[in-house]
Order: sequence, then structure tokens, then C-alpha cells
Amino acid sequence: MKLDPGIFKAYDVRGIYPDTINEEIMQNFGIAFVNKFSAKKVAVGYDGRISSPALKEALFSGLTEAGADVVDLGISTTDMTYVASAYYNDIDGAIMITASHNPKQYNGLKAVSKGAVALSGEDGLFEIRDMLTTDKFQKGDTKGKAEERDIYKDYGNKLISLIDKLALKPLRVVVDAGNGVAGHIIEKIFKDLPIEIIPLYFEIDGNFPNHQPSPIEDKNVIDLKRMVLDEKADLGLAFDGDGDRVYFIDEKGQTITASVIMAMVVKNLLEKNPGARILYNVVCSWCVRESIVKYGGTPSITPVGHSLIKAQMRREDGFFAGEHSGHYFYKNLYYADSGMLTALIVMELISKLNQPISALAAEFNNYFVSGEINTEVADPKGKIEEIEAKYHDGKQSTLDGLSVEFDDWWFSLRSSNTEPLLRLNVEAKTKNLMEEKRDAILAQIQG
Repeated sequence: MKLDPGIFKAYDVRGIYPDTINEEIMQNFGIAFVNKFSAKKVAVGYDGRISSPALKEALFSGLTEAGADVVDLGISTTDMTYVASAYYNDIDGAIMITASHNPKQYNGLKAVSKGAVALSGEDGLFEIRDMLTTDKFQKGDTKGKAEERDIYKDYGNKLISLIDKLALKPLRVVVDAGNGVAGHIIEKIFKDLPIEIIPLYFEIDGNFPNHQPSPIEDKNVIDLKRMVLDEKADLGLAFDGDGDRVYFIDEKGQTITASVIMAMVVKNLLEKNPGARILYNVVCSWCVRESIVKYGGTPSITPVGHSLIKAQMRREDGFFAGEHSGHYFYKNLYYADSGMLTALIVMELISKLNQPISALAAEFNNYFVSGEINTEVADPKGKIEEIEAKYHDGKQSTLDGLSVEFDDWWFSLRSSNTEPLLRLNVEAKTKNLMEEKRDAILAQIQG
């Protein structure tokens, strides 16, 4: 079998269909997954990409040929598959077919073993990669069967059990699903809540005709911002393609960074769980750590990547974790990252405190951030080493790429795990300083 091992990333599998990810690879992944985990029943969800139905059928074939039964979850958000693997005792693992926010030609998968334990490169994925490249996988003696399972009710009930449902007040919320799966799911989950959902791009369309399903990029939330203002909504939500990430727009049509949302959630969670350990990745704003310390939590820093963070949460008994990219992780949701749960928690905060979301965010909006700036470079490793030498006088960390901190500004520079890019984030105490340092580092990256 022809396999590009590069599709196996640090925390998922991702490639271009049908060149580097195709039906044969997906089928054999299914066989190897069952071999690796001795799985008897595996749940499978999939997103709305054009290639997802064909890859789903191939995965079903591999799983059943290896002897496992398959639970077909249908169109799902990624966190639904995670919840399925832990909520139901009869499920031994779950696989989500998705390429998240990537352009339409991509597809791939995210996988967990029983109990929603995420597979990373060092914890299962690379072993499965090696099984595929050496043909060390085998079909079972008997063939498994497939069944459909509607988990929307159980999933929704689990999410709502983690908030104070009775505290929710009527809110008008514009939701941009970006033609991904979130719109299909949110209508089911929120139907009994006092929340008026104003839909934007809810039609599932793997061509992503309106914008890429990547809400971290400002250009992809322009329509959402406009609609929040036009509808006089209380807030806007922008989900990525597989619905596990969410970005927030305030009632004034302004983006609230994921770090500020995390700081808000941290304050709320620590009031209920004093002393809890809170994790945040190397790209999060200073405001996150400050919120953890101020409200009595225990901070812990992590590399970027959902499976890496989940593993660290389990090791350190972390209660909550967040990423700059809009992932939020919850111990009481089986360590899953859930945009839906985060949206519910924020709406609970708005309702309980009876303040607009911009006012809640104001406490934590103390710094100026560049946002994530991506640049293609020929030699990412060499470029990072060059910049590391230039900024040797700062406090440096190589936990994930390069982070350098000074008294009044810091930056993070790291290679993407999913695309051939260098990712730069800069934060400073003043706008002028942030722009000055951002432009200087970018000039060196591009030079």
C-alpha cells in the first residue's frame, strides 16, 4: 500500500483527498485500529466534507473486516464522538472523519480509545502508521456488523447537565456554522433552551462556498460580525468545520480572543472549584495565567495540540484547559474539547451576571495581540534557530517551538503540525510596541 507517512501528525491524521488520504488508507487504518486496541465496538462520526461519506464506508469496511462492530453516529461534531466513546460502556473507541478547518481538498481523522483517551503521535498514532507502512495488520476471523445510534439526546443532556440551565435568560445568538456540521447539531441541542438561534451558513456543504471553516481568521467572521449588528444580537458564535472549536463575537461586532474567553471561563470555574489545576498552551495571552492565579487556581503550561493537552490534563488532574485557537477542554466532559459546552457556559455567565459579553470581557482585555500570522518558509527549523539567536536576551522556552518573554511583550513562533507554515503570535502592553515587534519578527521570517 502506498502511504505518505507525513499524513500522521502529532495529534491527528490529515491529508489531501484522494492523493494522500483515500479509501484504501482509511480501510486499513480501521483494521490496524482494531488490532492495536483489541476493540470490539467502535463509534464513527463524520463531517460534511465531500469525501467524508466515501471514507466513512471504507473505514466501516476496515473495522468490520477486523472483527469489530461499528456504531454509526452519522453527521457529528468531533466532541460528540469523544463523548460517545466514554458515555457508552459498550464502545471501545471512536474515530471522527474530518480535516477540521482545512480547505475542502483535505480530509483525515481524529481518534480516541475507550474512555475518550485521545491518540497522539506518541500514544498510538505513529504505531498505527508503522503498522500500515509495514503491512503488519490483519483482518479478523469473523466480520463485525454496523448499527446506527442517535446520540443527540444523550450528548445534549450531558452538556446541559454541566451548566445551570435554569439560569439561562432569553438571548439572541447569531451562529455561523461555516457550512460545517455545527448548525446541524446546535439546532438539536438548543431547541429546549430560551436561546433564539439566528442561523448563518447552516447548510452543510463541503465546498465551503461562503468562507473557509476557520474562525481564527478575521476574514472568515466578517459576515457574522455584520449580522450580529444587524440583528442586534447578544453575541455571535463561529464554529470550525467539525464543530469542536468556537469563536465569540460581542454585541458590538468585535472579536473576543480565545484567551479572553478562557480567562472568563476560568474565573467562573474556579469560583465553583477553588484550587483547581488549569492548563493553557504556550500561545495563550498573559491574561489567562493572571486569571488563574488571581482566582486561586493552579496554572500549568502545555504544548499546542488537543491530544497532547488531554494527556497532560489526565496526568496532572487538570480540571479545565484552553488553547488560543478556540479549543476548550473539560475534565467533567471526559477531557473532551467542546465548542458547544463553552458556548453554553458563556451564555450562562451573560445570564447570571446580567451584563453584555463585552463588559464581561473587559476585565481581561489588558493587552494587544497580533493574532496568529502564518508564513510559508523553506526551512522552518532553521528560521526558528535564527530568531532564537537574535532574541537570546529574553526568557526563552522551547516547549513548543520558540517562546520568548520580556517585561512588556512576548512572542511565540512554532511550526504548524498540520500545514507547511510557521505560526507567529505577538503580545504587548501597548499597541505600538506589539506592532513594532510583530513587524520586526515578520521581516526576519520573510527575509
